[in-house]
Amino acid sequence: MTADRTDPAGLPALGVDVGGTKVAGGVVAPDGTVLGTARRSTPTASVAEAEAAIAGVVEELAVWHGGPLAAVGVGAAGWFDRTGDVVLFSPHLAWRHTSLRRDLAARLQRPLWVGNDADAAAWAEYRFGAARGAELALCITLGTGIGGGIVAGGRLQRGAHGVAGEWGHMRVVPDGRLCACGNRGCWEQYASGSALATTAREVATRSPAAAARLLHRVDGDPSRLTGEDVARAAADGDPVALSLVNDVGEWLGQGIADLATVLDPDVVVIGGGVSVLGDMLLDPARERLGRSLPGRGFRPGPRMVAAALGAQAGLVGAADLARRAVCAEAAGTWSTAPT
Repeated sequence: MTADRTDPAGLPALGVDVGGTKVAGGVVAPDGTVLGTARRSTPTASVAEAEAAIAGVVEELAVWHGGPLAAVGVGAAGWFDRTGDVVLFSPHLAWRHTSLRRDLAARLQRPLWVGNDADAAAWAEYRFGAARGAELALCITLGTGIGGGIVAGGRLQRGAHGVAGEWGHMRVVPDGRLCACGNRGCWEQYASGSALATTAREVATRSPAAAARLLHRVDGDPSRLTGEDVARAAADGDPVALSLVNDVGEWLGQGIADLATVLDPDVVVIGGGVSVLGDMLLDPARERLGRSLPGRGFRPGPRMVAAALGAQAGLVGAADLARRAVCAEAAGTWSTAPT
């Protein structure tokens, strides 16, 4: 069904979060409450199949909801141009200069907002979660890689070309690990779920006796270790796993100190799948931030807090941004620029 455009502010919107492994959607009320969800696996090798998966989730939820929807918002793991029309590049998906908004609009025939998934998550945390009321908030999403978003002065900030907040690709180790973006030594190679898995495999291969408890989880095959395996082992008190999580936390804290030097946020929200580690991850990150922030002791640093909305932040933010775009259009102030 199409949305009733007479009062979009009071209608639910449909949000979709497209990541490297799943397409997750939800019907979201104006207060940020998720009313219902659906999900499918992400086809990573085909643009057409990825778009079909998004459309499938949208139509499944629209049928389930059965009532009018203000708009559809899609937050996707990719670098968008400033208009949001084109995905310039996606490290983990097939999009390369892909006109995602146009293609999806033709499929869905609904009011549509499209943008970066981490931007959508940052907006959700600012509107409904851990960054509510912040003057300058950074959201860091830790998953397969590191994404991020910036909200300043009540507006989502996407930069001059639309690709601000991609700090997972800051180079922190010259000639370090090869990254999916093509460079070496990117921050996400040392402070993400993939980093946790990579380091665990290296340790288990080099020192199988020390990593015996980790290897027991994967029948002795270090190549099968994942970040989830390490997280579960750390929760069970495995000292090697705890050390690996601590190392990722230290890298996280150092990167945040560098960001705080440039941007001076009042709050940094840590979300994404790896954030489920909680204080096991955040305590070493906070400690490293305190040790590494320039001018420490003479200037305030940012608060570092866990995200409040969990895995649903991206779809909640995408839905809210879509609803706001429709409301602004109805008021005659809409444009394709960031909210």
